[in-house]
Amino acid sequence: MSTTEAVGARSAQQWGQARTDAETLRSLTDALALHAPAHDRDATFPWEGIAAVHEAGLLTASVGRRYGGTGLTARETVDAFLALGEGDPAVALISAMTVFQHAAQDATPTWPAALYERVLADSATRPVLLNAVRAEPELGAPARGGLPATTARRTADGWSVSGHKGFATGSEGLAYHLVWAITDEDEPRVGHIIVPGDAPGIRLERTWDHLGLRASSTHDVIYTDVCVPFENFSGAPVGTVPNNTAPHSLFALAVPSLYVGVARAALAAFTTFAQERVPTSLGRPIATLDRIQTVAGEAKAQIVQAELVLSALAADADAGRVRPDALGLAKLLTSRSAIAAVQAIVAAIGNPALTRSLPFERHLRDVLCSRPHPPQDDAALLAAGRAVLGA
Repeated sequence: MSTTEAVGARSAQQWGQARTDAETLRSLTDALALHAPAHDRDATFPWEGIAAVHEAGLLTASVGRRYGGTGLTARETVDAFLALGEGDPAVALISAMTVFQHAAQDATPTWPAALYERVLADSATRPVLLNAVRAEPELGAPARGGLPATTARRTADGWSVSGHKGFATGSEGLAYHLVWAITDEDEPRVGHIIVPGDAPGIRLERTWDHLGLRASSTHDVIYTDVCVPFENFSGAPVGTVPNNTAPHSLFALAVPSLYVGVARAALAAFTTFAQERVPTSLGRPIATLDRIQTVAGEAKAQIVQAELVLSALAADADAGRVRPDALGLAKLLTSRSAIAAVQAIVAAIGNPALTRSLPFERHLRDVLCSRPHPPQDDAALLAAGRAVLGA
């Protein structure tokens, strides 16, 4: 039996089926929402939410069949991350990074077989968080191009990794960092080197003090002579592969979906607020006013529009006919819709919507974080325009 077959045989016994039915996802949304306000306020790591996602089997839902998993369809991805984003978008974003890494491993295996086997075995009993750590203070967003300053230096026993990374989502909880680095070889190679999260030489800088997604633990990480085995790196010569490949369809669907989930949460809160708010000058709930009903209708229209875009794209992805430019435009369109829905709600409520005792200001802060995710609006429009014009 091959190593891959052995992993698959064990995994099939150890893992339960990922649960993406409506009842489970609704319960998961509610569970995440219980702790989201406190973690947002304190910028603390959302362990309760991550544990709930793990218990639902979603962190390993995208593990491929070759490893004993069942894989995650695009439709399931949309449903799952709409629910996670509605409950706690910080948990959703951290989870998306792990889900994407398993999907990427299934599509193009790069992990050493024994190490990935260990990851899967550990994932059967506890959350094992993974993320590609790419951005750097000087480089900026890696989606804009450029080579990393972080270096993997050859040693007698493997690689010594040194560098400074920024925006490492999930940093406090990562079991493995996939660090984007360049080698010091005569013919340099670039790629992700797999670094265990508890390796000596890793230092966390708590730099994440953000407008939204405050519990996402997107801090800086400094690597100083971190030793890893040779087999933990499988890069390619500089110039032979794109520095920034098109996003995997699961990742390109998960991130927009979680922000549409934020808009869903804002509309649900608005519904409750409007039904319970009875000004003495009115003598009845503001939900009876045409103005409030129109705002609710506008927010619902924006959310439905975004959901339809995600549904169409998921259907294309599951049928194997998705286009990279469509993925970028979908992110732009759904972000615009989600932001518009939450902004309309906040504007209609007025001052109370901006107080910390109500959830609206948190939802507004969180949904605005959709904009920096790649592809950013200008990049998506440029790619689409070039495709149209044949440039």
